[in-house]
Amino acid sequence: MNRLSDIDALDSQASDSIDAQAASWFARNRNAASRADRKAFAAWQAVPAHARAYAEFEQLWADLAQLQQLNKAVPLPKRKLSLWRPALAVAAALLCAVLATHIGAPRELYHTQVAAHAKGMRTMHLPDGSTLYVNANTQLRVDFSAHQRVLHLDKGQLYIEVAADKERPLYVQAGESIIRVVGTGFDVRRSQQQLVVSVAHGQVAFEPDSKSAITLLGARQRAAYSYAKGTLQQQTLSAEEVADWRSGHLSFRNRELASLIDELSLYRPQPPLQVSKAVAQLKVSGNLDVNDPDALLNALPALLPVKTVVLADGSVRVEPSK
Repeated sequence: MNRLSDIDALDSQASDSIDAQAASWFARNRNAASRADRKAFAAWQAVPAHARAYAEFEQLWADLAQLQQLNKAVPLPKRKLSLWRPALAVAAALLCAVLATHIGAPRELYHTQVAAHAKGMRTMHLPDGSTLYVNANTQLRVDFSAHQRVLHLDKGQLYIEVAADKERPLYVQAGESIIRVVGTGFDVRRSQQQLVVSVAHGQVAFEPDSKSAITLLGARQRAAYSYAKGTLQQQTLSAEEVADWRSGHLSFRNRELASLIDELSLYRPQPPLQVSKAVAQLKVSGNLDVNDPDALLNALPALLPVKTVVLADGSVRVEPSK
C-alpha cells in the first residue's frame, strides 16, 4: 500500500531512535496497514525495548486524546511530563502536528450491512459524499472510522464513486484481497472463481493476496484474479464496459466462457454454475440481461459447441456438445 504523505513526513523527520520508530509505527497502525507492514511491525515489536517504547507511546497518546476530541488546548497532568523522554515527546508533537489539520473537521462514523436482493440494483449515498451501487445477490459491510473508510465485500459486486479524501483513503477488502483508493470510480466483483477490478476513472492499487505484488490500475483498465490459478490477467476496456450492469444489461466480447459463467452465477440464486475444463477457454461475445440470466444460458448452445446439463444437486454444468 502507498502510505499517506503525512506518515512519510513523520518517518523522514524522526526515524533514528526507538521512540521515533514507536511513533511512526503508531501512526501507520492507525491507518489500514498492508500485510507487509503488519509483519514488519510484529518483527519490530518482538524486541523488548521496542515493545516498551510502543506501550509508552500508546499511553502518551491516551493522555493526548482529549486534545483531539475537544479541539482546544488541554493541560496535561504534570506527573506524566516527568516520565516522558524528550525524544518520545518530540515524536508525539510531530504526530500531533500531522493530526492537527483534522481537528475541527470531525468525520462522521458510519457502520452498516448491505444485503441486496436476487434481482435489481441498490444505490446508496454514503456520509462521506461517495455513491455506492450494489449489484444483485451482493453482501457487504461498510465501516467508516475517523481515519479510514473500509468496504468489506463478502460476495457479489459493487461500483463506487469515491469522494476524494487524501487523509482518509478508502479500502475494499474482499477476502485476502485489498483495493486502495483516494478518489476514483471503480467496480469490484467477487464471485466463486474470480475477483475482478475495473476502473472507470482515477487510479486504484490492487493487492490480490499476501503473495502478490500490488498492481496499479488506471482508467478503463481491468484486472481479473483467478483464485484457483493465483494469476492476474489485465485488459483495456471501453468507458461503457465499466459497471455496465447498472443499466440492466452488460455486453461482452471475446470473453472466456469460464469467466462469463462465473459472472453469470452472480445473477442466479441457485447453486453456482459450473463449466467443463474442455470448454472453459472458448471465447464468446454477446449481451446479458441481468434480470433474465437463464436466457443467455439457454442461448449458449447456439453460440458455442456446448450443452447444459442439470446435475443431481440442481446445479447446471456447461459441457462439450460432443
